[in-house]
Amino acid sequence: MCTIGALEITKLKLHIEKNNTEHRTSEISVSRLILRRGQCFQLTFYTTQKVRQDTDTVLLTVETGPSPSESKGTRSVFGFPLRLGGKGKWKVQLLESSSSFFTMAITSPADACVGSYKLSIRLGSENAVPQTLTNLVLLFNPWCAEDWVHLPREDERQEYVMAEQGDIYRGTHHYISSMDWNYGQFEEDVVDICLKLLDMNPKCLKDAAEDYSARCNPIYVGRVISAMINADGDRGILAGKWQPPYTGGVAPTHWDDSVDILRHWRDSNYSPVKYGQCWVYAAVMCTVMRCLGIPCRVVTNFQSAHDTDKNLTIDKYCSDDGVQPKQSRDSVWNFHVWVEGWMKRPDLSAGSTYDGWQVLDATPQEKSEGVFCCGPCPVKAVLEGHTDLKYDVPFVFAEVNADQVTWLLQANGSKKRLSTDTRSVGKNISTKAVGVEKREDITSNYKYTEGLQRERRVFEEAVRRNNRTPFCGGAILPPTQTPEVKLQITQTSVPIDGRDVEMSLSLRSEHASPRELSVRLVAQAMRYTGVADSQVWSDSENVRLQPRQEHKIPIRIPYYMYSTKMLDNNSLKISALVRDKQRPGEAYFTEEDFVLESPKLTIETQGSCEQYSEMTAMITFHNVLSIPLKNCTMSVGGSGLLHVTTDVKVSDVAPGEILRVPMRFTPYRVGFRKLVADFDCNAFRDIKAHCYLNVKPRQETLWCGVVPSSPFYEMPVVRHYAPYPLMPTMMAMTSSDDIVLSQ
Repeated sequence: MCTIGALEITKLKLHIEKNNTEHRTSEISVSRLILRRGQCFQLTFYTTQKVRQDTDTVLLTVETGPSPSESKGTRSVFGFPLRLGGKGKWKVQLLESSSSFFTMAITSPADACVGSYKLSIRLGSENAVPQTLTNLVLLFNPWCAEDWVHLPREDERQEYVMAEQGDIYRGTHHYISSMDWNYGQFEEDVVDICLKLLDMNPKCLKDAAEDYSARCNPIYVGRVISAMINADGDRGILAGKWQPPYTGGVAPTHWDDSVDILRHWRDSNYSPVKYGQCWVYAAVMCTVMRCLGIPCRVVTNFQSAHDTDKNLTIDKYCSDDGVQPKQSRDSVWNFHVWVEGWMKRPDLSAGSTYDGWQVLDATPQEKSEGVFCCGPCPVKAVLEGHTDLKYDVPFVFAEVNADQVTWLLQANGSKKRLSTDTRSVGKNISTKAVGVEKREDITSNYKYTEGLQRERRVFEEAVRRNNRTPFCGGAILPPTQTPEVKLQITQTSVPIDGRDVEMSLSLRSEHASPRELSVRLVAQAMRYTGVADSQVWSDSENVRLQPRQEHKIPIRIPYYMYSTKMLDNNSLKISALVRDKQRPGEAYFTEEDFVLESPKLTIETQGSCEQYSEMTAMITFHNVLSIPLKNCTMSVGGSGLLHVTTDVKVSDVAPGEILRVPMRFTPYRVGFRKLVADFDCNAFRDIKAHCYLNVKPRQETLWCGVVPSSPFYEMPVVRHYAPYPLMPTMMAMTSSDDIVLSQ
C-alpha cells in the first residue's frame, strides 16, 4: 500500500491483454507489457479516495539501460501535478477518476529508445523513495506517423511486421524456386533474445549508456543487427561455412526456422550457431527486425556480383580448356539474399529523398567502417547511382549493376578480353508479394531497364561519384564487338535430380563462308557463390558451321556422373568454349547454370485444427532411384504449431518405395499457420514441403505437459520420436496483471 496524505493506492492494474492487443503485441504475450512507442497505454490505480491531480503528487519514472538520464533519452519523469511531472518526454493524461480508482493514459515519445524499461512510482513528494511497479518492453511502431519506421499501408504492415512465415527465393535467374521459412518473431522468448543481441554488441560493451541512448534510431539499430547476426568479430549468432563438411553443426540447407537458431544461440551461452549462408543470415535478421518493430522483407538478387575491389566491374576468367578457374577475387553468385528495412533517412537529406527501403546485409562479405556489416543502404540511392552516400552504396550498386568482363587465359600466360557484359548482373530481384504466396519482382526499384540510355547514365554517375571515395574507383570499358558466332545452351527437358540431364548447344555463324570450329563442353558442380566445386563431365567436338545456319550439339550427362557431386551444390554450370581454326585468335564463350529439380515431398493433415488439440501430419516421399536411400531423417516445424522443430529418424527407403511418416503435434496459437517438412538422406539434401492450417480457438482450453513454475504457462518443449507418447493434459492457468502495492 502507498500513501499520499490521506490518499492510499492499494493496487495497480496493468491491463496487459488490452494494452498489448492495442499495440499489436498480444501475439507475443498477454502476461507482460510489450508496447510500441508513440502510442498510449493505460494503467489503473486503486485508491481509497479520489485523486486530485492539481495537488496530489503521483510521479512515474521510466528508465532503461545503465546510468539512465533524461539528456540521453533513457529516463523520463511524468505524472501529477503537472508542474512536477509535465516536463518529461513521456506524457500522461487522467482518463477517469473516482473515489476508488483512477486511470492514466501514458504515451511514450515516437523517438523513445527501444528496449526493456523499469517503471516506478513516487508518492507524496518528488523526493520520495521510488517504488518499482513493473518492467515493460518498448518496440518501434510502424503504425505511428511520427516514428521513423512508419509504414503507411496496413496490408504492408501485416506482411512486413506481423507475418511470421514467408518465402525465400533461391536457384538461378532462369530457375527460381522458393523455400518456406518460419520467422517466428512472436514466440514469447524471441523478444528477450533480440534485446540480448543488442546488449552483446561491441558498441554496447564499450559504452552501454551511449548504446542504449542510440537505440532510439532505427538506422543505428539496423546497423547493429546487421553486425550481430554474423559471428565474425563479435559474439554474434551465426558462423558461416560455404562448403562441406559441416562438422560440428548443421548444413545451412537444413535450416528453415529462425526461432531454432536464436534459441540455440541463447542456450549455448551465446556461442555461434553452425552454420549459416546468405539466406539463413537474412532470414534470422528479418526475424529480429520484425520482432523489434522495424518493417522488413527478405530480398533475393540473382546473378549477384561480389565486387571485392569496389571498382564496379567484375572480372571473370576461363581457361583454354573451357573450365572456369579461380583467378579473381571478384565473383558473381547465382543468387544472394539480404533484407530491406523500412525507415526514414534524415541523416542523408533534409527532405525525404532517401526514405523508404534500405538494404541491410548480415552475410559477412566485406567490412563496413571496420565491421562485418552492410547498410542501411537506401535503395533509391542505388537506383540513381549515388555511390558517395552511406552506408555501403558502392558495394550494393555493384551487386545489382556491375559490368562483367570475361577474359580468356591462354596457354602462354596472356589474357584476351572475350566480352564486356553490361546486362548479366542483377537479375529478377525478388521478394514475397504482399498478402499472397507469390514472387514479386522489384528489379525496377534498384535499376533502370538494361539497355536504355538512362541506365548507362546512372552507371556513369555511379563510377564518377565512386572515384571520389578513398580506396574505390572504377572505369567504363569500351564494348566488345558483336561476336560472329553466336552460342546458346538450352535444356531439352526439365533437369530432375536422379535422372540424366539433357541439354543442347546451338551455334549460328554470321560469317559469309563456312567456319571450321573446335568445341569444348564442360559441366561443373557449382556452389551458389559462383565457385566451381568439381568437374562433372566434359566433351569435345569439331564442327563445320555453314553460313547463317544453326547447328545443334546434344548434351547428355548421366546421373551417375553427377549424383555425389551435386549433393551440397546449388547448380550445374555448362560452359562452351569455341575456337575458330581458321582464325587462331578468335574464341567464343558461353555458359548457363541449371538447377536440378528435387523429387516431390508432400505433407498433409486431415480434419479440423483446434488450439491445444493434438493432430497428425502425414509426410510422403517416393524414392524414384534404383538405389536405396540411407541416413534418412524427417523434420517438421512451424510457428504456433510446434515449439521446436521435431526430428524423426526413419529407416532406409528401398528403390521404388513410398515412405510415409506420421508426425504428431499440438497447435498452441490460433490463426493461419504454415507447417513445414524437411527430408534429408544420402542422395538428396533437405527437400522441403509445406501445408497451411487455420488453427481455431478451442472452447475448453487444455494444455499439454507439465505446467512450468512461471507466471506465464506455456506448452513445454518436447521432441517427438516414434512411437509417440501421449502427454497428460490439465486446465490452463492465467496470471493476473494486478500488482499489489506495499507501504
